[in-house]
This record gives sequence, structure tokens and C-alpha cells, in this order.
Amino acid sequence: MFTRKYYEDFTLNETRQTSARTISAEDIDFHAKESGDFFPHHMDEAWCNTQPFKHRIAHGTLIFTVAVGLTADLINEVSMTYGYDRLRFIKPVFINDSIQVTVTIKDKKDHKKPGYGVVTELVECFIQQGELVMVCEHLLLVNKKD
Repeated sequence: MFTRKYYEDFTLNETRQTSARTISAEDIDFHAKESGDFFPHHMDEAWCNTQPFKHRIAHGTLIFTVAVGLTADLINEVSMTYGYDRLRFIKPVFINDSIQVTVTIKDKKDHKKPGYGVVTELVECFIQQGELVMVCEHLLLVNKKD
């Protein structure tokens, strides 16, 4: 779906929630192949059984990628990603955990380039029990109205 939401149309503390997605063993295996990260934490169930967490852990970068993808359900023709700040992986995500994302408008400020502003979204990723597993700030470069 396409929309035009200008800088002035964003409201502080406005929130939205994404759909959920379950992380599978195949997701982890594919991400390992794509990223080259074959650490035993992600790939070796027998080794993981000897560790405090007891199960394979999804890559943090996989969770970040899926979380960001979940937020991309709307194409804003007058905004683009400007970057991500303060990325943290709070708790591990395991095979068959479902993740869901809450996005909150945290800040707005003028950009040095005339006609643009920066909108900061707080991106919080939760597993099915409601526990926070990842957090970051998504910076959007957004056109201002004429």
C-alpha cells in the first residue's frame, strides 16, 4: 500500500503494531548461509544443550532484519530510511518463537537540508510472551509539505 505522510503528519507518541512472524530453523539456517555466521550458538543444537540457554539462538541480525521487514507494510512515497541507531539485542530468540514489533514516533527535528525533517521511530520487538528481545531507533528522512 502506498501513502504520502509528510513530516508534519507524524505525531509524537503515535504507535502502530505489526503482524507476528514465527522464526523457524530454516530461517536461521538460511541466514547463516547468507551472512556466513555459523557460530555454534545458531547452528549446533548438541553444543547449545551444554550452554545455559539450552537451544539454538536466532542471529541478532536475523531478528533485526525480520523486525524491520515486519514494519515495511506501508510505502511512504515522501520518506526514506536514513539509518538506525541504538540497536540492542535484549534477550535471545529461539526456534518457534513468534516476534511482533511496536513502532512509536519518538522524536522529530529539522534536517539541515531545507524541505526535510528527520523522524525517529522507536522500534521494539517482542516475543509471544510479551518480552522485549530487540530495540533500536529507525531514522526517517521525510519531505516537508510545500
